[in-house]
This record gives sequence, C-alpha cells and structure tokens, in this order.
Amino acid sequence: MAKKILVIDDEVMIRESLAGILSDEGFEPVLVEDGETGLAALNNESIDLVLLDIWMPGMDGMEVLPKIKEQFADLPVIMISGHGNIETAVQATKMGAFDFIEKPPSYDKIILSITNALKLSSLTRENEILKAGGGSFQELTGVSPAMTGLRQQLMRVAPSDAWVLIRGEHGTGKELAAQTIHHYSSVADKPMIEVNCAAIPDELIESELFGHEKGAFTGATSSKRGKFDLADGSILFLDEIGDMSMNAQAKVLRILQEQKFERVGGAKTVSINVRVVAATNKDLEEEIKNGTFRADLFYRLNVIPITLPPLRERLEDIPHLVTDLMKVFVTKGFSDRVFTTNAIRALQCHEWPGNVRELRNFLERLLIMCSEEEIDVEQVTMLLGNSAAVAAGPVLPTGSLGDYDDVPFKEAKKMFESDFLRERLQANDGNISKTAEEIGMERSHLHKKIKALGLT
Repeated sequence: MAKKILVIDDEVMIRESLAGILSDEGFEPVLVEDGETGLAALNNESIDLVLLDIWMPGMDGMEVLPKIKEQFADLPVIMISGHGNIETAVQATKMGAFDFIEKPPSYDKIILSITNALKLSSLTRENEILKAGGGSFQELTGVSPAMTGLRQQLMRVAPSDAWVLIRGEHGTGKELAAQTIHHYSSVADKPMIEVNCAAIPDELIESELFGHEKGAFTGATSSKRGKFDLADGSILFLDEIGDMSMNAQAKVLRILQEQKFERVGGAKTVSINVRVVAATNKDLEEEIKNGTFRADLFYRLNVIPITLPPLRERLEDIPHLVTDLMKVFVTKGFSDRVFTTNAIRALQCHEWPGNVRELRNFLERLLIMCSEEEIDVEQVTMLLGNSAAVAAGPVLPTGSLGDYDDVPFKEAKKMFESDFLRERLQANDGNISKTAEEIGMERSHLHKKIKALGLT
C-alpha cells in the first residue's frame, strides 16, 4: 500500500509540483491549501508524513505544527518555506519538525528527506511493537499421538488468514500454540502482538487495546498506539479472552467486525487489517449460558477451534519435556542433571493438574533443593509427595517388574501398575486399607484400581 503524504501549502504551483514528485516515487499525495483543512484531513485519513508550508494566510505552519504534534506525536513533519532562515529552522526542529527545506524544493533533497523521515518513523513503530510483543519462538514438545495431531492442525491453519480459538487448561501451552501459528504464517516477519485480557483493568482496556490521544484522561501526557494499531498487518493474540468483561467484549466485537476504531480522546478513524488468535481456559459455552460471555463474540472468534491436551493425557511426553526444560534451566545457570528411569516413572504417575507449567516449576524446585547429580525416585517422591508413591515402592532396577521392550506406553503403565499392586497386596496379605496407606493412595481409589486391573 502506497504511503500517504499530506501536502499543506497555499501555492497551487508548489502543490502540483510536489504531487508530481511524490506520484513518480510511488507515494499517494493528499493536497490541501491551508492549515485548518490540513488538520481536518489528518483526522479523516491515515497519513504517513506531512509536508507543511510555513508562510500561509490564516493559520501558518508554525501554528499548525504544534497542533499536529499534540495529536500525532510520532507523525513526521517536514517544513517547507520560501522565506526560511536559520532561526526559523531551529525553532521548527525544537517544535518537533523532522527537517526544513527551502522552496523551490529540489527533487533529490525532498525525496531523501521523506525517505529518511519514513525510515525513522518505521524504526520507532518497530520498537513499540517489539516492546509490546512476546519472546522468541519455542516449539511444542511431545511425541504422543495427541501432540502429533495438534502440530498437524497448527501447521494446516497457520498459512491461512483464518481466526483461531485455542482452548485448554492452565499451563497446557496455549501461548506456544499461538506462537507456532505466527511462526508458520505469512506474517512471521512481523511481531505477533500479545494481550493478556485478564491482566488489564476494565477501566484501562480501551486505552490498552485502541490507544489514546494526549490529554484523553488524567496521566495521558502523550499519544499512545494501542495493541490493535500495533498489530496492523500481523496477528493479535488475545490471551485469556474468557476473563474479559462484558463491557470490553462489546467494544472488542465491534472492532473485530469493522476492522477500524478511534483512539480514546480522538476523532480520527484508524483502519486496520488484523488476524486474531484467541485463547482461553474457560468453558465458553457454559460462560454464555451464565451470561458472562457474548455468544456473538464466541462465534466470531471460533472459526478454527483447537484444543490442547492436558499433560495427564500424554504422560509419554514427560521424558521429552524434562529434557527440553533441563536445557532451558542450564542456560539459566543450573547444573545439568541425569534422571533415572524410576525417577521418570515417578513423574509419570503424578496427575499434573497444573500441566506443563506445574512440571516446569517442580523441576526448578528439584534443581534448587537437591544437590545430587543423578535424580532418582527418592528425590522426586520427597518433593512431589504421595502422588509419586505408586512408582516409588522399593527402588527397583529397570526391568525388575517385567520386560517393557517394544510395549506401548499405556500398556507398559498398566503392566507396571498391575505388577506393583499385586506385589504390595501379597505382602500385606490382601489388606486393601493397609496397602493404600503404605502407597499413599485413597482406599476407594485403590479399590477401583484393583477392579479396573482385574486383580483378585
């Protein structure tokens, strides 16, 4: 899309000359003859740069310049004048002008100044985007059928422009899924802009998402771009969308439908082209029934639904997750550790209600609290508690409970549980209560497990 350049000059010949120069260089000129009309044009169109004459009847350029900067602080303005002097040039620069050019403007000089001004403006915007964006890309870890299927889904949807709603429990990696979509999308060269909807107070949601003009409210000492503005031409990631207030949902829905908005305290309509990826850990259908989430917003976001599996449904991925997380911890100064087979088995017997986030936190706690170079089942059980006791029992060498070679994980887990519980029940003469107490399991749970495994 061609950059729009607003020319504010009362001389017809200058306007026409500049229009020819700009058109030849691929810019789209917008021509006005006075300051008042120029300010109105800025509120009606998306302008990338202003060429502003100093000496004009009515409101001159030195009066127009501060008004432009008050409303559009980052908009580059180049002053042009046939009666310039050093004092005027210095004053204009102090007031925020990018450059000062004498009339008649030289073709090469005007294009060089415009190019440099747009380049600086672009760098400023990129800096804002990088501050608002997330960290580096990280692949989703796992070889389980659930994770293989998830990656295939993400790879199919990423190159399209379709909106995506990612669902899953806390700690399952919804942000990583969004980053994967962005990484393999057609806009991977632009940062994905992330918004944590749960972390923004309701009274600040408009300013955060849509931006504000200087003086829009107490504390707004300068203009600020919002997340929607920064995400123009890229992906906006709305994390924890289920925690957004009904008031904010209504405003976001309107922006999503129209792809345009006004900043808080501003009259200018800003048009955008944004692809939305949203995420939530809530049951949105239930939230709709309860009246806490808008059905129309749900259907607008839920073009491609993707659900992340909880860690308890892909326990075979734990060895791979431990390996990858340990690499991260080593870069943070922790010494590398070796996890024994029994230690991994103990980790796989835990339910992990906090999912991968809980596993990460546990490993960090383990590295801090345990000094051993080899992590065995005792260390895991000490910090993880009774949930790992099923795997613990006596410390057993690999293969002592049977041969698990070439056996699928779920079948091996069932074999292990069956052998372990049979051994413990025999040692306690079939006393379920005593066995349950020893292995740290609820009696009712153990009774159901015995029945499910067909033990007598």
